[in-house]
Amino acid sequence: MHVEFSNVNKNKPTKYSFITKTIVMTLAVLIASYIMDGVKVDNVFVAILAAVVISLLNNFIRPILIVLTLPFTILSMGLFLLVINALIIIMASKIVPDFYVDGFGTALIFSLMITLLNYLLDIPSKMVNKKKYDENNTFSHNADNGNEHFDDYEDVTDQDEDGSESKNDENNNLLNR
Repeated sequence: MHVEFSNVNKNKPTKYSFITKTIVMTLAVLIASYIMDGVKVDNVFVAILAAVVISLLNNFIRPILIVLTLPFTILSMGLFLLVINALIIIMASKIVPDFYVDGFGTALIFSLMITLLNYLLDIPSKMVNKKKYDENNTFSHNADNGNEHFDDYEDVTDQDEDGSESKNDENNNLLNR
Protein backbone atom coordinates (compact mmCIF):
# COMPACT_ATOMS: atom_id res chain seq x y z
CA MET A 1 0.00 0.00 0.00
CA HIS A 2 1.32 3.43 -0.92
CA VAL A 3 0.31 6.47 1.09
CA GLU A 4 0.97 9.92 -0.32
CA PHE A 5 0.32 13.06 1.67
CA SER A 6 -0.46 16.37 0.07
CA ASN A 7 2.51 18.67 -0.27
CA VAL A 8 0.33 21.68 0.48
CA ASN A 9 0.80 22.48 4.15
CA LYS A 10 -2.17 24.26 5.66
CA ASN A 11 -0.16 25.70 8.56
CA LYS A 12 2.90 26.68 6.55
CA PRO A 13 4.18 30.02 7.83
CA THR A 14 4.59 32.71 5.24
CA LYS A 15 7.39 35.23 5.24
CA TYR A 16 4.90 37.82 6.51
CA SER A 17 3.38 35.73 9.29
CA PHE A 18 5.57 37.18 12.08
CA ILE A 19 4.91 40.72 10.89
CA THR A 20 1.19 40.03 10.53
CA LYS A 21 0.93 38.46 13.98
CA THR A 22 2.88 41.35 15.52
CA ILE A 23 0.58 43.91 13.89
CA VAL A 24 -2.51 42.01 15.06
CA MET A 25 -1.16 41.74 18.62
CA THR A 26 -0.20 45.43 18.60
CA LEU A 27 -3.71 46.41 17.52
CA ALA A 28 -5.16 44.15 20.22
CA VAL A 29 -2.95 45.76 22.89
CA LEU A 30 -3.87 49.27 21.70
CA ILE A 31 -7.61 48.56 21.57
CA ALA A 32 -7.67 46.75 24.92
CA SER A 33 -5.64 49.48 26.61
CA TYR A 34 -7.98 52.12 25.18
CA ILE A 35 -11.04 50.26 26.54
CA MET A 36 -9.62 49.45 29.99
CA ASP A 37 -8.85 52.04 32.64
CA GLY A 38 -6.18 50.05 34.51
CA VAL A 39 -3.87 49.57 31.53
CA LYS A 40 -1.66 52.34 30.18
CA VAL A 41 0.29 52.26 26.91
CA ASP A 42 2.09 55.53 26.22
CA ASN A 43 2.42 55.29 22.43
CA VAL A 44 2.37 52.95 19.43
CA PHE A 45 6.03 51.98 19.79
CA VAL A 46 5.40 50.86 23.37
CA ALA A 47 2.43 48.84 22.10
CA ILE A 48 4.64 47.18 19.46
CA LEU A 49 7.29 46.39 22.07
CA ALA A 50 4.63 45.07 24.47
CA ALA A 51 3.18 42.88 21.71
CA VAL A 52 6.59 41.42 20.89
CA VAL A 53 7.42 40.81 24.57
CA ILE A 54 4.03 39.19 25.24
CA SER A 55 4.50 36.96 22.18
CA LEU A 56 7.99 35.94 23.29
CA LEU A 57 6.83 35.23 26.84
CA ASN A 58 3.93 33.19 25.45
CA ASN A 59 6.30 31.16 23.29
CA PHE A 60 9.08 30.54 25.81
CA ILE A 61 7.91 31.06 29.40
CA ARG A 62 4.25 29.98 29.18
CA PRO A 63 5.00 26.33 28.29
CA ILE A 64 7.33 26.07 31.29
CA LEU A 65 4.69 27.56 33.57
CA ILE A 66 2.06 25.20 32.19
CA VAL A 67 4.22 22.14 32.91
CA LEU A 68 5.11 23.37 36.40
CA THR A 69 1.48 24.08 37.30
CA LEU A 70 -0.08 21.07 35.60
CA PRO A 71 -1.65 19.65 38.81
CA PHE A 72 -3.40 22.98 39.50
CA THR A 73 -4.52 23.20 35.89
CA ILE A 74 -6.00 19.69 36.02
CA LEU A 75 -7.74 20.29 39.36
CA SER A 76 -9.21 23.58 38.11
CA MET A 77 -10.25 21.97 34.81
CA GLY A 78 -8.05 24.35 32.83
CA LEU A 79 -9.09 27.59 34.51
CA PHE A 80 -5.61 28.01 36.00
CA LEU A 81 -4.40 28.81 32.47
CA LEU A 82 -6.15 32.17 32.92
CA VAL A 83 -3.88 32.82 35.90
CA ILE A 84 -0.85 31.97 33.77
CA ASN A 85 -2.05 34.39 31.07
CA ALA A 86 -2.41 37.14 33.69
CA LEU A 87 1.10 36.40 34.98
CA ILE A 88 2.46 36.74 31.43
CA ILE A 89 0.82 40.18 31.15
CA ILE A 90 2.26 41.23 34.53
CA MET A 91 5.74 40.04 33.47
CA ALA A 92 5.44 42.01 30.22
CA SER A 93 4.46 45.13 32.15
CA LYS A 94 7.57 44.75 34.32
CA ILE A 95 9.82 44.31 31.25
CA VAL A 96 8.43 46.96 28.89
CA PRO A 97 8.89 50.57 30.02
CA ASP A 98 5.79 52.79 29.74
CA PHE A 99 3.44 49.77 29.70
CA TYR A 100 1.52 49.65 32.98
CA VAL A 101 -1.05 47.22 34.37
CA ASP A 102 -2.65 48.10 37.72
CA GLY A 103 -2.97 44.65 39.24
CA PHE A 104 -3.71 40.97 38.86
CA GLY A 105 -7.45 41.41 38.16
CA THR A 106 -6.75 44.01 35.52
CA ALA A 107 -4.12 41.75 33.95
CA LEU A 108 -6.61 38.86 33.91
CA ILE A 109 -9.30 40.90 32.14
CA PHE A 110 -6.68 42.45 29.83
CA SER A 111 -5.42 38.98 28.81
CA LEU A 112 -8.98 37.85 28.04
CA MET A 113 -9.56 40.99 25.95
CA ILE A 114 -6.29 40.50 24.06
CA THR A 115 -7.20 36.88 23.34
CA LEU A 116 -10.63 37.85 22.02
CA LEU A 117 -9.29 40.76 19.97
CA ASN A 118 -6.47 38.61 18.52
CA TYR A 119 -9.05 36.08 17.42
CA LEU A 120 -11.33 38.68 15.86
CA LEU A 121 -8.51 40.61 14.16
CA ASP A 122 -6.93 37.41 12.78
CA ILE A 123 -10.10 36.20 11.03
CA PRO A 124 -9.41 38.07 7.73
CA SER A 125 -5.87 36.65 7.58
CA LYS A 126 -7.19 33.12 8.13
CA MET A 127 -9.79 33.57 5.41
CA VAL A 128 -7.14 34.70 2.90
CA ASN A 129 -4.87 31.77 3.79
CA LYS A 130 -7.78 29.30 3.52
CA LYS A 131 -8.62 30.63 0.06
CA LYS A 132 -5.00 30.19 -1.06
CA TYR A 133 -4.99 26.65 0.40
CA ASP A 134 -8.21 25.70 -1.37
CA GLU A 135 -6.94 27.06 -4.70
CA ASN A 136 -3.69 25.04 -4.46
CA ASN A 137 -5.27 21.82 -3.21
CA THR A 138 -5.03 19.32 -6.05
CA PHE A 139 -6.97 16.54 -4.32
CA SER A 140 -10.09 18.67 -3.94
CA HIS A 141 -9.88 19.63 -7.64
CA ASN A 142 -9.73 15.93 -8.58
CA ALA A 143 -12.71 15.18 -6.35
CA ASP A 144 -14.68 18.05 -7.86
CA ASN A 145 -14.13 16.64 -11.35
CA GLY A 146 -15.46 13.27 -10.26
CA ASN A 147 -12.14 11.54 -11.00
CA GLU A 148 -11.14 10.68 -7.44
CA HIS A 149 -12.93 10.45 -4.12
CA PHE A 150 -10.10 11.20 -1.72
CA ASP A 151 -10.17 13.67 1.10
CA ASP A 152 -7.91 16.70 1.17
CA TYR A 153 -5.00 15.06 2.94
CA GLU A 154 -4.09 11.68 1.59
CA ASP A 155 -4.06 9.52 -1.50
CA VAL A 156 -4.15 5.82 -0.72
CA THR A 157 -3.47 3.34 -3.50
CA ASP A 158 -2.74 -0.38 -3.62
CA GLN A 159 0.12 0.04 -6.07
CA ASP A 160 3.75 0.85 -5.49
CA GLU A 161 5.33 3.82 -7.24
CA ASP A 162 6.38 1.65 -10.20
CA GLY A 163 2.78 0.47 -10.76
CA SER A 164 3.29 -3.08 -9.52
CA GLU A 165 1.12 -4.76 -6.91
CA SER A 166 2.34 -4.09 -3.39
CA LYS A 167 3.85 -6.80 -1.18
CA ASN A 168 1.06 -6.37 1.36
CA ASP A 169 -1.46 -7.44 -1.28
CA GLU A 170 0.70 -10.45 -2.17
CA ASN A 171 0.88 -11.40 1.52
CA ASN A 172 -2.89 -10.99 1.91
CA ASN A 173 -3.45 -13.24 -1.14
CA LEU A 174 -1.22 -15.92 0.42
CA LEU A 175 -3.11 -15.72 3.72
CA ASN A 176 -6.50 -16.00 2.03
CA ARG A 177 -5.62 -19.27 0.21
